[in-house]
Order: sequence, then C-alpha cells, then structure tokens
Amino acid sequence: MSGNASRLAAISAITGAKPISTEMPASLNEIWASDVFNLATMEESLSKNAFKAIKETVHTGAVLDAATADIVAAAMKDWALSKGAKFFSHIFYPMTNATAEKHDGFIITNSDGNAITEFTGSLLIKGEPDGSSFPNGSLRMTNAARGYTAWDPSSPAYIMNTPNGATLMIPSVFMSWTGEALDKKIPLLRSNSAMNKAAKKVLTLMGETEISPLNSSCGAEQEYFLVDEKFAASRPDLLLAGRTLFGAAPAKGQQFDDHYFGAIPERVQVFMQDFEDQLYKLGIPAKTHHNEVAPGQFEIAPYYEAANVAADHQQLLMTVLKKTAKKHGFLALLHEKPFAGVNGSGKHVNWSVGNSTQGNLLDPGNTPEKNLNFLLFCGAVIRGVHKYGPLLRATIASAANDHRLGANEAPPAILSVYLGDQLEKVFKDIQTGTLEPSVCGGVMDLGLSQILAFTRDPGDRNRTSPFAFTGNRFEFRAVGSSQSVSGPLVAMNTMLADSLEWIASKLESALETDGDHTVAVFAVLKELMEEHGNVIFGGDGYSTDWHTKAVEERGLKNTPTTADALPAFKDEAVRTLFESTGVLSPVELESRYEVYSEQYILSIEVEAKLVIDMATTGIYPAAMGYLSELTSAINNASSAGISIDSSVAASVAANADAMMKAVATLEKALEVHDFECVEGHMRYCADTLCGLMSDVRGYADTLEGLVTDTAWPFPKYSEMLFIK
Repeated sequence: MSGNASRLAAISAITGAKPISTEMPASLNEIWASDVFNLATMEESLSKNAFKAIKETVHTGAVLDAATADIVAAAMKDWALSKGAKFFSHIFYPMTNATAEKHDGFIITNSDGNAITEFTGSLLIKGEPDGSSFPNGSLRMTNAARGYTAWDPSSPAYIMNTPNGATLMIPSVFMSWTGEALDKKIPLLRSNSAMNKAAKKVLTLMGETEISPLNSSCGAEQEYFLVDEKFAASRPDLLLAGRTLFGAAPAKGQQFDDHYFGAIPERVQVFMQDFEDQLYKLGIPAKTHHNEVAPGQFEIAPYYEAANVAADHQQLLMTVLKKTAKKHGFLALLHEKPFAGVNGSGKHVNWSVGNSTQGNLLDPGNTPEKNLNFLLFCGAVIRGVHKYGPLLRATIASAANDHRLGANEAPPAILSVYLGDQLEKVFKDIQTGTLEPSVCGGVMDLGLSQILAFTRDPGDRNRTSPFAFTGNRFEFRAVGSSQSVSGPLVAMNTMLADSLEWIASKLESALETDGDHTVAVFAVLKELMEEHGNVIFGGDGYSTDWHTKAVEERGLKNTPTTADALPAFKDEAVRTLFESTGVLSPVELESRYEVYSEQYILSIEVEAKLVIDMATTGIYPAAMGYLSELTSAINNASSAGISIDSSVAASVAANADAMMKAVATLEKALEVHDFECVEGHMRYCADTLCGLMSDVRGYADTLEGLVTDTAWPFPKYSEMLFIK
C-alpha cells in the first residue's frame, strides 16, 4: 500500500472507530495500591519485629539487617506469586531518561530435578545486570561491563501486569563495579540527604528541638499528545524521533482557545479512565486530567509525594501511559514539541520541603513576614536559583526541550523567580529594612447571593515564569515532558542544601551578636537579598525587554540551546557544589556532561538523517508525480488551443528543486566529524544542522500546500491533531 493509500485508509478507519469496550471499574477502595508491596501489605505478611525494622528503614533510612531482608524477600516472593508473577526485575533509571529492567525467574531446581521457587534477601538486595550498553560517561573502560543494582526499600515494589502474566518490579539504584552512580536515583537520594542535614542545622539554630527527617516532595504535571496509531504508522518521524519533522500548519490550530479545559472526546475519556485505574492499582495518586491548550494535547497531574517515590512513579506513569494508549489505538507522544505551530508539552514540577514535625517549610501561612522558618527556606531557594540558575537550566536541557524554551508558550531560557505581589514586597521590605505587615488577598465577593464568598489568594500566578511560587511550593515550569524529574530534583535539593549551609553559618554568627531570632534572621536575609535579589522578577518573562534587562542589567544568563546550557556541568562552582554536598563526585559530574552531550548530538543527527530520508523518498516523488500530472494537463490543453496558468506547476518545480538542494547541503554537513571537542560538536549541531533541517522543512511544507491532497504521502496536521 502506498504512503497516500495508507493515509487515506487510516482516515477511513479512524473516523469509523468506536471506543474499545471496557468493564466498569471497581471502586477506588478495591483497586488502590492493590499491585503494590507497600507498608500496609508488609504489615499483614511480616512479623512485628521485621515490620518495625523495615518501617524504620523506609521512614528514616535506618540500616536493614540481613536477617530482616531475608524475611522481607520471602514475603515479597509469596505475595508476587499470589499475583501470578513468575519473574522479578530490579528496575532502574540510567542517565538517558529511560527505564531499564532485567527479568529473572523465581525458579530453581533441586537435587531431584524438580522446579521450586526461591527468593532470598541477597537476591533482593543486589542484582548484577550487564551494564555495557548503558551510557557511562567514561566511568569505566569499554571492556569493563559489570554493574550492580541494589534494592531501594524506600520505594515500594510492585507488580507490572501484561495480558498473560506479571512481573515483580523492585525499584533499585544502579552503580558501576567501582561504586560510581550510573543512574538518576543515587544522586537524588544523596541530594535529599544533604538537604536534610543542612535543614536540620538551620532549624536547630532557630530553636527547634524535635526535628523529624526532612524530605523534598514532588508533584509533576505530565503533558502529552495522543495520535491515532494508524496515523503514526505512516509517519517515520513520529516513530523514530517522537516529533513531526515536516508538516504545514492547518487552517485551525489553537487560535480559538477552545481546547484548554474543553470537553474531552469520548474515546480519549475512555482511555483516560482506563489509564488512571492502572495508576491507582500501582499506588500512583493521579488527581487531575484535562484537555490542554493545543488540539490533541492532554494533561494528567498526580498528587504530590516524597521526591524519590514521586520520581519512580513519574517514570512508571510514562510507561503505563504509553502502554495503555496503545491498548486504545493511540500513540502517546511525550516529545516536548511534536507539532510545530502549537503549544509543546512540559512537565511542571511542583517542589516543596518539609517533615512531620515542622510541616511544609515553604508554607508562608497568613502572616509570612512573621514566619521566620518560611522566610529562611524561601530565601534559600532565592539564593539557590540565582547562584545556580545555569545548573537548573542544564538539568532540563535536551534537543527536544530546546523547541519549547524561549518561545511564547513556555518559560524562557532565563532562570528567574516569581514570588507574587505579597511575598515579593515582604522580601523587598527586608532588603530595605522597612518591613510592614503583608497585605492579604481579601475576600472574593461577586455580589451574587448564590455564589459563596471565599478568600482570595494574596498573589496572582505568572505563567511566564520558569520558577514560580504557587502558594506553598515552587513550580519549576521549564522541565520537559519526556524528561525524568530526578535531574531537576537533584539540582533543587542540592542548591537548597548549599544555601541552607550558607544561612546556617550566617545565622550562627548573627545570633552570637544578637540573640534575638527575628533580628538575626532579618539581618541574614537582608544580606541574601542584596546579593541575590536580582533573580526575583514578577513581570512578563516572554517580553524582549526582560530578555535584554535580565542579561545586561541583572547579570542573569540566557541559554537558549542545549549547546549553551550543558557546559554549566563543567563550571567550577557547580563542581564544588556537588562535591561539597556529597551528591556527585567530580568524575560522576563529568560523566553526566558527557552522556547528556552525546544524547543531544545523537538526537540531532538522527533527525537530520530522517529529514533527508523522508524528503528524498516520500515528499520529492510525490511532488514530481504531481508535477508530471500538471505538465501533462498543461500540454494537453495547449494542444487543444486552451491556455492554462502554469504558476502552480512552476512553484512545485521550484520548491522541489530547492528542497533537494537543501537536502544535499544537509547531507554534506552530516559528513563533518573533525571536532576538537564535544562542546564544538554540540555547537555545530545547534548552529548548523538545526538550521539546515529547517531549510529543508520550509520547502517541504510549502509543497504540502501545493501538491494534490490525494498524492501527499504523510498524514497531515489537520488529520493527526483533530481526528480522534
């Protein structure tokens, strides 16, 4: 079947499709965490002493002895077997934003040759996968393939079901044979530990006597597109690159603002409900779903959880999203910019810090100017973003996210902090030494008796800010939709730890001078604001004026591309930050730079090769076929003495010729490999290859508007975005 025939057949099949038949779901109480080996399940299956030990490990990080590990392993195996599992896997998250797993059977044979099941504490604690295929950033020699996985008790094991079986999945860390972190979980756990240590110093100085372990929390808003898999099958770019490398803008996109919070199509609603039932079984608290801004774009937002668990759940959510979408005949697109001309997809990370004794330390309360703990922790965030803004930008850098950042649809590539009117005034007052009572939001009263009055928030929200305070947490809005949240969380936790250590040192000195906590806190924060207050900005982050002033007047960095951003990992201040906090050693940090750089280069080169292939084998033949039809019709008419305008034929010929010349230039550019360093290679990708791909696309998209619809080989935007 030709490309066009496949496209037309897909349209026919999709328009006649019905939502797949599904059973009415069971109640939330019945399905919630039913496939999770969590503390509630363990309490039912473990002895009191074993349960007490594992609970202490989960809540405080206490060491778990080998005997208790054996007991937990036996109970976990019995539970998994009762769920139909025959295999187990230590699941881990390498530096590529992917999920990795190696499956082993519970089966062994005894001396009689009979099959029995076995799962010991040693098997639970340690796995030994072949690590040779995972990017390692020069952490080991090519011939050294051994790596280890190790069980993370703080993140519960779970069952991953398939239509004919199940596997016990054990969240794990992944390290080299020599002990370096090869994954995203180890740095995340270390960063939380560093933050906890520094936070306790500050709270102790503030007179707190009972301080529970502190943890960061995360709630990630996942945006995604759905495209019918029949369309996707005819789009090599969607299958291999995750985004459309060609595609003319449809007459209607998102200009009517009729998609955001719009009614959800029935077929999509059925998918969403099935998807969320799968999440509930896995203990993932999916709370909100809705249509997003762009046509065919949607969002799901889980409730916040402890950062480590949230990061694992976020990876699992993306896996279940893709699997469930396929079941319903969709391809779920997690690429940050799958379609040009409409909004891309992000993953806003809502981040806070707290514990069971002091509560949420980023909750200002009704009188934030009097909430000293809040002011210190919020101030620490301000300092961290200002001092390590380039690092935060580097953690969300990718070839895909470059298409969002800096555009008027996503936060700019300049890291600033939005506090809202109330808090911005409080911190400015502290800086000037003229603190006044903060202004509350007041009451929202519409003058309608049937509409109950309610308390208005003291500040508005700012969708143009990349790092915005939103009531009792910060929202890092620049994170890409396909990315792991671990990288940004590591950076935020670590910069907070560093700032809290700085505050602790300053506060200790201030308290020695004046024992009054209020005076000491305001003195420390005044110094902090004088040094780092430039990062606070409440205006339009999209404006050209801000882009100029941010750099020229405030000294902030604008890093629009990954090639600009990733060198931050090589900065001496960043190196010192991670080494001093114990989060990443210098060699582990260097490895991240190498891996992320390589991923960027490979992404651009794959896209360039796809552009060449699709233009040469799909678009050019379609244009030439249509040109042949046009010239034949013109010649026939001329023979009959009829004059026909030939401008369309001329335009097709001119654009097809220009496109193939641009393809030839791109092909030649891809042959260049004599780069002095990785940074130079990245710069070449950003400055040369991306521009050449855009040149090819410009001519191809023009041809889409000229060539007859019946000859066009690829599904169009108007079809993929609107036919569900």
